[in-house]
Amino acid sequence: MSLWLVLPRAPPPDAAQSRPLPCREKYLLSTSKWAYSTLWGHNWTTAMASETAEKQATDRRATSDVMHIPGEGGLPVLGLLPELLRDPRGLRSRMQREYGPVFRSRALGQWTVNLTGVDGLQYVMQDKDHNFSSAQGWDLTIGRLFRRGLMLLDFDEHRLHRRMMQAPFKRDALEHYLVSMHDVCRETMARWAQQPDFRGYPAIKQLTLDNAAVAFLGIDLDDDADALNTAFVDTVAASLAPIRVSIPGLAYHRGLKGRALLDTFFRTRIDARKSSTSQDMFTLLCQATTDTGASFSDDDIVNHMIFLLMAAHDTVTSSLTTALHGLAANTQWQERLREEHASLGDGPLTFDDLDKLEQTGWLFNEALRMWGPVPLIPRRAQRSFQFAGHDIPANTQIAISPDSAHYDPSVWSEPLRFDPERFSAERAEHKRHPFAFVPYGGGAHKCIGMRFAEILAKVVLREFLQRFDARLPHGYELAMQPLPIPKPKDGLPLQLISR
Repeated sequence: MSLWLVLPRAPPPDAAQSRPLPCREKYLLSTSKWAYSTLWGHNWTTAMASETAEKQATDRRATSDVMHIPGEGGLPVLGLLPELLRDPRGLRSRMQREYGPVFRSRALGQWTVNLTGVDGLQYVMQDKDHNFSSAQGWDLTIGRLFRRGLMLLDFDEHRLHRRMMQAPFKRDALEHYLVSMHDVCRETMARWAQQPDFRGYPAIKQLTLDNAAVAFLGIDLDDDADALNTAFVDTVAASLAPIRVSIPGLAYHRGLKGRALLDTFFRTRIDARKSSTSQDMFTLLCQATTDTGASFSDDDIVNHMIFLLMAAHDTVTSSLTTALHGLAANTQWQERLREEHASLGDGPLTFDDLDKLEQTGWLFNEALRMWGPVPLIPRRAQRSFQFAGHDIPANTQIAISPDSAHYDPSVWSEPLRFDPERFSAERAEHKRHPFAFVPYGGGAHKCIGMRFAEILAKVVLREFLQRFDARLPHGYELAMQPLPIPKPKDGLPLQLISR
C-alpha cells in the first residue's frame, strides 16, 4: 500500500482500434483519458505515444525481495519518510550504526538498499559493469518534472548527449560567461545594502537566476524573472509531493504547471537560436552537433535547458548560501579572503586569476562538504550484484549518500567542524580517498557544470567581500531544510555592513 496515487492505467493506445471494448474497459479508457486531460493536463495521444517509449523506465516498481538485507521499514504506509524528510543525515547515521554499511529502508511502499561510505559511493558511481540506471533511480521523484534531462539518461545515450553538450562548458564559453557574472553581481548587490531585513538565501537565489539568464540565455529576464523563479521552485518542490496526481492546489500540480511554463519559455525561442551568433549556453546547445552532423531535437533542447538552468539556479544557490553562513559565522575568513582577492587588484577577475584564489576555493569546498546540494542519489540495479558480502537482486532501488563520506571521521578530521584548511595542499583530506569528496557526483554522471559553479562562486564571493562585512544575529543557529535541496529554514538572516 502506498500514498503515491496512481490512476488506473489505460489499455495500449491501439486497443480500441483492434477489438470492440467491453463496457468495463470502455469505462477505464474514458476515465484514463479524462484523467490525462483534466488532472494531468496531458494530451491523450501524446501521453500514449510517450508511454510506449518510456515504459521500461517508468512502469516497473523496484523489487521488494530485499528482506535478507538488514534494516527496517518504519511506519505503516509512510515507512521512514517522516524521519527522512526531517533529518536524512541523522537517519542515515542511525541506520548505519545499527545495521552496518549496507541496509534496507522503506518509504511510501518502496524498499531501497543503501550503500554507504566511500566504498559504496565508489562502487555505484564508477559503475564499471554498467549496472546502475540513473534514469530509473530518479524516475519516481523527478521523472515527469525533469524528464530526460542529462541526469535522467543512461549509458550510451547519456554518453552521446553529454559529448554533444561540451561546447557550452569549454574554456572559451566559460570566459564569455565570466565577464557577465561580474556585471550582474555588481548590479544586484548594489540593492542589497538598502534591504532592512536581508535574507541570504532569497537574495542569492535571485542573483544566481539573473546570472544564469545572462550566461545561459543571453538575456535579461525582466518581467519573466518572477514567473521563472516560481516555476523552478514549484518544479523542484514537487519532487517530494506524496500525492503524485495533478490535482489543483496540490504541490505536484504546481510542479507540472511550472514544468509546462518552462517548456513553453524555451520551446518558443529555439528556432531563433538555431541561426543566432550569440555565445550563450542556450544558443550553443541549439547548434550542437555530433561528428556526423546529428543535432538535438527540440524536445532534447528543452529538456536539457530546464535541467541545466535548475542546476545552475537551485543547487548553486544552496551552496553559496551555506558559504555565506560559513563566512558570517567565522569572520576571520572574511579578512583572509579579502587579502587573497586584494592581491589580484580591484577589477574583474580574468580566467587566469581563478586558480590563484586557493583559499576561496577551500571555503566553497567546505560549504559543499558540510551541506552538499544533493543529499541522496538514487539508482536502480539492472542486474543482481554482490557488495560487502550481500547478495542484492536485480531491479533493486539503490541509494548512496555523499554525506556518508563527507562526515566520515576516518577520512576527515573533526568532520562536524567548519575548517576550510582541510582542503589545503598540506592537509589535503579530500584526497585521502578518490570518493572522499563528491559534491558534484562522480563517474559518468559527474556534474557537467562543475567548473561553471566554481567560477560563479568565486565571482560572487569576491564581489560580496569587496562590498560588505557580514554578521549573524546574536545567538543565531543555522537550521536547514535538508530536502530536496538544502536551504535555511529562515532564509539566513544576515547583518550587512557596507565597506
